[in-house]
Amino acid sequence: MVVATGWQCTGLRWPDAQGPPVLGWRRGGAVRASAQMYGAEFGFRAQGERGCTGARGNACPVGAVVSGRSTGARCPECARLDRAHSVAADTIADDPRTYRVYLAWFGPGMVKVGITAEEREAARLREQGAVVFSWLGRGPLMACRRTEELLRSALGVPDRIPYARKRAVRGALPGAAERGAEVAELYGRAVALEGAGWPESLERLPFEAVDHARLFGIDGVVEVASAVTELVAGGAVAGRLVAAAGPDLHLATADGVVVLDTRLMTGWELAAADARAGVGVPVADLGGGGVQGGLF
Repeated sequence: MVVATGWQCTGLRWPDAQGPPVLGWRRGGAVRASAQMYGAEFGFRAQGERGCTGARGNACPVGAVVSGRSTGARCPECARLDRAHSVAADTIADDPRTYRVYLAWFGPGMVKVGITAEEREAARLREQGAVVFSWLGRGPLMACRRTEELLRSALGVPDRIPYARKRAVRGALPGAAERGAEVAELYGRAVALEGAGWPESLERLPFEAVDHARLFGIDGVVEVASAVTELVAGGAVAGRLVAAAGPDLHLATADGVVVLDTRLMTGWELAAADARAGVGVPVADLGGGGVQGGLF
């Protein structure tokens, strides 16, 4: 059983369309947030065991220990409870809020369709690491769901793209015009379906490509060497923050730019570490060299 006494990370958020990402922290009933600025030194060391983060704002009743590789940081029971109240899992059909359908671009050939609550504006897109997006329509939840399914079945547009694929192409993206053109092309194909199953209650929204490359700090070539695959007790992750996208922080180290998925930080107690500590946890080589078997 894990009993937390220090600060625990609650994840990376993008609350501001123009501002930096923010890491959330919790210790008991106290919470705080810290903005992550590009060019700043960043470093921490994991301590003790990684504990389940609970479900829907409630602590795990048994204080379960969870795997260092899990991005969810929940035990099976808490994961089940969390999914039971999730719009993304299609478990809530009567949500009265207005939703929006979006088209999101993550790299060449990687465009997906999705939905988000209108009140969240574009925070969901930033959280996913969408480099470019455009709204497609707005309306009731089930109308948005039907539109999402229509694009999947009629156009073969996925509703999920693995984070590993997003990271693999993030280092060398095409220019802004090419990025926006791919979203515009899909938007045109999507609105052509208005007479073939498009829900009447879905209001079509005009095309407008919103580009996050500069906000993320990836508007140009960024050589990414590796990605952290898990945290371990006593292991440090430290470097200079050069970019961020979705849940990922890009840290410049002596061994190149390392990508840290901040979801791996949740559930650990974290202590500050000097930027010179480098990276002392398992990583995967994004250049095709595979996973390093030990610590380095």
